[in-house]
Amino acid sequence: MKALVGFARVFVGILFIFSGFVKLNDPVGFSYKLQEYFSPGVLDIPFLIPVALALAVILVIAEVMLGVTLLLGYLKKFTVWSLLLMIAFFTFLTFYSAYFNKVTDCGCFGDAIPLTPWQSFYKDVILSVLILILFFNQKYINPIFKSASHKWIVFVVFIGCLGFAYQVLMHLPAIDFRAYKVGANISEGMKMPADAKQAVYDYNWKFNVGGQEKIVTTQGAYPSVDGEFIEVNTEVVEEGYEPPIHDFSLQQGGEDFTEEILSTPKVLMVSAYNLSKSEKAGWSAIKDEIAAAQQKGYRVIGLSASGPNEISKIKDIYGIDIPFYFADETAIKTIVRSNPGLVTLEKGTIMQKLHWNDAEDLKIK
Repeated sequence: MKALVGFARVFVGILFIFSGFVKLNDPVGFSYKLQEYFSPGVLDIPFLIPVALALAVILVIAEVMLGVTLLLGYLKKFTVWSLLLMIAFFTFLTFYSAYFNKVTDCGCFGDAIPLTPWQSFYKDVILSVLILILFFNQKYINPIFKSASHKWIVFVVFIGCLGFAYQVLMHLPAIDFRAYKVGANISEGMKMPADAKQAVYDYNWKFNVGGQEKIVTTQGAYPSVDGEFIEVNTEVVEEGYEPPIHDFSLQQGGEDFTEEILSTPKVLMVSAYNLSKSEKAGWSAIKDEIAAAQQKGYRVIGLSASGPNEISKIKDIYGIDIPFYFADETAIKTIVRSNPGLVTLEKGTIMQKLHWNDAEDLKIK
């Protein structure tokens, strides 16, 4: 049993530190995932949405700290109780998400290791078993250093987590795990391989047959049923290949400008997924860089999911004269974790991404 407890202690501790770190690297992205869970139709607790970012930072730092204290053997009773309560909550959450198909990616490991809802649930079940082993065998969790040194190690790690969180919030994630990382070509990322696996769907056709509802399931063909058609519902049986970038498009006035812009030699994209939520200081910070890029011959465009009224307001207040294109809000959030943010492209290849705090570092040729 002692060996099993030792294995569980190391495995759970390292996993919690890793899981916490990859989310601490991108707390804004994790906050988007929390907002998804809090929204109506999932957990239906929208009053927590405004504090999602603060909760994200608290949760991921707690995750790292619990992993550290478990490995150290420091405050073992508090640590195992906290681990047990945390894993109980997340096991419920991942089961609810998987069973009711509410959230397609739990965000357990950020964008570093995407997991399906059921994979997340099974992972939490395994962790629950290991944490229960630790919970009922606390006597085998012995400190690895002298007790006096533990508090200093925990303090240093905590301060390090706070400093790292501040750094990535004020700038951008230190490690970019997303498909829109610097060096990626957006056009290439949207391509489907010739031998790509196709998704398999069940089509559930509903008919009125003699006053009774009848459902006939096929995998595409319209069924031969002697009755009145009511509706058809589509169900994914087997997932197909999805390209890394599948939701990027630039629309204006009902026209698609995606291919045209991605083939332009020099583009500066000013991204702001929601103009009403964008940071006012950000627009003042990037105004001069926009003008400089225009003088250097860049095609400067705005990306937003906001409507024309919000766009006009931003242009009038800050004197920014650039055309805005409609893009999917989730895609804009994924491209750069800043609202507003700056992205330079050369024929669709991402050359630089900047938080508005770093606008002065923009390199324009």
